[in-house]
Amino acid sequence: MSINFTKSDADRVGSVIGSQQISFHTDHFRFIVENKEEGRSLRLEIYPEITLGKTRGMLIVVYTGNSHLQLHNCTGYVVSEELGEVTFVAETEERLSGLVVESGAACSQYAAINRELISSDFTQLGVEVMLSGVALSLAEEILSNERKKEE
Repeated sequence: MSINFTKSDADRVGSVIGSQQISFHTDHFRFIVENKEEGRSLRLEIYPEITLGKTRGMLIVVYTGNSHLQLHNCTGYVVSEELGEVTFVAETEERLSGLVVESGAACSQYAAINRELISSDFTQLGVEVMLSGVALSLAEEILSNERKKEE
């Protein structure tokens, strides 16, 4: 699945995460998010289509004062205005990875999650595992139709 990430998408993402600045550079969008009350800031960069080895795909990059996170081959994203966050997802047949960027300049990354986890009974999971399932379950609506039919 490939998505066409446009300026309209960038404006929507920036609005939900409370970006103080959105800019377009040659091949990517850049968002600056600050949370002065808690002393946090992050920079989100979205490359709609970039060379990733021998293929091309969407790259999501987050920089903070003490981390650098990347999500390669992003296949879609979900905006939650209610939660003030955007969840970017990369999927394969068996696994999901996600990068969640929040309006308070916070970020979480979940990697190589079993696909069935997002439709599990969360009450049966340990807290450590439940969080990733709940976080990525928001993206269930955008997962590839072919993969949903197989499950």
